Amino acid sequence: MALYKINPFLFILCCSFQLISSQPWDYPTANLSTTWVNSVSAPHSVDFSDRSTVRAILLRGTFGPRYACGFYCNGNCESYIFAIFIVQTNSISLITMPAIGFPQVVWSANRNNPVKINSTLQLTAQGDLVLRDADGTLAWSTNSTGKSVAGLNLTDEGNLVLFDSKNATVWQSFDHPTDSLVPGQKLVPGMKLTASVSTTNWTKGGLFSFSATNDGLVAFVESNPPQTYFEKSIGGLNTSGGSNYVMYLNGSLALLSNSSDSNNPRTLISIPPASSAQYMKLESDGHLKVYEWQSRWNEVNDLLTGFNGECYYPMICGRYGICSRGQCSCPKSSSNSTSYFRQIDDRQGNLGCAEVTRLTCNALNNHRFLELQDVDYFTFTADIKNTDMNACKDACLRNCSCKAALFRSGLNSSTGDCYLPSEIYSLANNEKEKTRYNSYAFVKVQVEAEPAAAKEKKRVSGVVLGSVIGLAILGILIAIAVFIIWKKRKANEDEENYLDHVPGMPTRFSYDDLKAATENFTKKLGRGGFGSVFEGCLEDGTKIAVKCLDGIGQVKKSFLAEVETIGSIHHVNLVQLIGFCAEKSHRLLVYEFMSNGSLEKWIYHGKQELTLDWNCRRKIIQDIAKGLAYLHEECRQKILHLDIKPPNILLDEKHNAKLSDFGLAKLIDRNQSQVMTMMRGTPGYLAPEWLSGAITEKVDVYSFGIVILEILSGRRHFEASESEEQQVMLNLFKKKAEEGQLVDLIDKHSEDMQLYKEEVIKTMQIAAWCLQRDYTKRPSMSMVVKAMEGVLDVEKNLDYSFNPQTVSVIPNITFAHSTPLLPSVLSGPR
Repeated sequence: MALYKINPFLFILCCSFQLISSQPWDYPTANLSTTWVNSVSAPHSVDFSDRSTVRAILLRGTFGPRYACGFYCNGNCESYIFAIFIVQTNSISLITMPAIGFPQVVWSANRNNPVKINSTLQLTAQGDLVLRDADGTLAWSTNSTGKSVAGLNLTDEGNLVLFDSKNATVWQSFDHPTDSLVPGQKLVPGMKLTASVSTTNWTKGGLFSFSATNDGLVAFVESNPPQTYFEKSIGGLNTSGGSNYVMYLNGSLALLSNSSDSNNPRTLISIPPASSAQYMKLESDGHLKVYEWQSRWNEVNDLLTGFNGECYYPMICGRYGICSRGQCSCPKSSSNSTSYFRQIDDRQGNLGCAEVTRLTCNALNNHRFLELQDVDYFTFTADIKNTDMNACKDACLRNCSCKAALFRSGLNSSTGDCYLPSEIYSLANNEKEKTRYNSYAFVKVQVEAEPAAAKEKKRVSGVVLGSVIGLAILGILIAIAVFIIWKKRKANEDEENYLDHVPGMPTRFSYDDLKAATENFTKKLGRGGFGSVFEGCLEDGTKIAVKCLDGIGQVKKSFLAEVETIGSIHHVNLVQLIGFCAEKSHRLLVYEFMSNGSLEKWIYHGKQELTLDWNCRRKIIQDIAKGLAYLHEECRQKILHLDIKPPNILLDEKHNAKLSDFGLAKLIDRNQSQVMTMMRGTPGYLAPEWLSGAITEKVDVYSFGIVILEILSGRRHFEASESEEQQVMLNLFKKKAEEGQLVDLIDKHSEDMQLYKEEVIKTMQIAAWCLQRDYTKRPSMSMVVKAMEGVLDVEKNLDYSFNPQTVSVIPNITFAHSTPLLPSVLSGPR
């Protein structure tokens, strides 16, 4: 890596210093059995004026911009990442604090799983580099135990390397790029840079990726399927005897081959030659920018901005926004005044446009096209070639997932190609003098059309009905409306007064308080069974999740069920209900904020960014079991959750699991062995005894058994994409148990899970115990907790004939969302 030019006087001074002492001032290597603690008293800890902090554990070189690695934070410094960064150093390798030379992070290990103060990094005696949070939770590891590691080295190129006794590389950071590349680093096919969510949120979850192919480079949006916005390839490179790769050279991103002609790099993208420290970063907006130290960090090139300019970046104007000479607007109809889109923020047009009426597949007859002439798109992959405009539109109307029909043709031709994207990002004004083609965008919208028969009926009724009858009916309607309003207001007042007299209720908020806390309900986290959930923040800085219940009667029952069930109980494995709002027609619930969302996004492959290791999965299973044991056995009345499933299990920042969504819960007295109730819950998680209508707390135990299998296997209880014999997980579980091959069910996407096969299989046996058809043979949840802790043996004679139920085989059953609950006196904090 070309780092810097040295002032001759400083060079002489540095050499003179070396004559005085030959001590090496940098610290680029470490031996086995070394531990570093992320504490304020750690050596080589430096605070910068941009509110960032580095605590270097290794540093290579002296005097100038140099590579170091260690703990890094930026902002309030409540969380840290283990990173490689470029810092300014003096002649004795002390990190300096220039006014404008802040640390530049070029690699990080745990950007999706930051750690807190007093976390530790350990190079173990077995050769594993392990990052643990302050409470000992595993945050990241190289998984290099038993691979003959001899030490750790930070190279001159900024590569963090675990090496063996022969100095061969066992593991290196260059093989695991994040969002940046440094000179000398390779991208081989299969590797990619992934942008962070934003400039302030470094989480790996941004829209954009940049990767190498066998003949070049490609940048794309992580949609389904991916949409490419940059591509550069070179044909004819000799690959005999080896594969190709891309390398960051001084002056270019170049394509090379592992074969004999590897000394002949082919330039893909030219870069200004480095005169000092240099690196490139894939930014959260999709730009790939090169930065260089020139007395400060300056942007020296924007590599992917092509011939058509800024408007051809996928999110330059947000979703559905149209970019024209850097200005953003929403699609508008040229034939009528109907508005189909509105700006998300009138003051920030680059945030994009939202549909006025959401496009759904339930109303295909109401789908129309908003025609946009001379509007182009950043990518174009022809789904239909040599076709006309009408055929292109018809193809989109027949395909529910199609969001627009994009048509391109020659300047003097009515025949062209058709692209049918399933997601729409930013559109662009087509400057035909540059592109040399015609382009049309037919954006699919939804209209609310009134049937012709209804119009005719209204016309006839108007003629037949006389003025006297009309007035009489109007009077009756007004009377009914007044009565309904009075009745509803009276019911709301009764409910509000009732909640004020239930003992142990949480804080009561006004609707205006919650509207302010959620910034007018703009940060939507998701949607549950009875309404949407929004992120918010109270005046004291506490982050919250606010659930806005939709509907009338059923929502009232769900609201009372949640407030009365968990409003006065507290347990570490139950989501805390902080408060509620019952004001006029508004029904809102305020929960503690769970930063890692629901369990389902972490265990079903294809949806999560980071595969959970065995220790984390085991802890999650134990947390769920403890929460259920508390509900079933430690409250004065038994609480049956009745809807245990991954979406109703939330994870906090340390992946501690907590039960949520008590809208279907039911209370039963301790002297009751069974209770009769309407069927409720989610198909696939329902115990067989639901068919009889008489249930116990063991229905939760059965649902918990299904969740255990999903956690251990990384798949849903039913996978339509699998072959028929593997679609239903319980059938597959029975088959593998009979064959003695339960190991085949272990999540194949996790190498860590494969290392703990015996423990995983024992946990599968606990799941089988929970899934017994005879509910009396299922364990209590306190027994499950003991079995998970290894102090109780699993029942030996287990029946693997689970007989899974689906909705299609449950005749004449009505599902109830919830039933009214009586006020309960529950145990206090635990």
